[in-house]
Amino acid sequence: MEYSRIERARLIGARALQLSFGAAPLIKDYKDKSYIEIARKELEEDVLPITVIRNV
Repeated sequence: MEYSRIERARLIGARALQLSFGAAPLIKDYKDKSYIEIARKELEEDVLPITVIRNV
């Protein structure tokens, strides 16, 4: 799914917050990376457990 830059920022921020509170990373190589880098990589690999609902 194509996300707008605002949606991407919101998804990365929300997932980084989850990771900072102890959620398990969904990618293999996450050592020595910040929460934001992990969240960005999860978004790129399309494994985020977050759904976007758009009101058109």
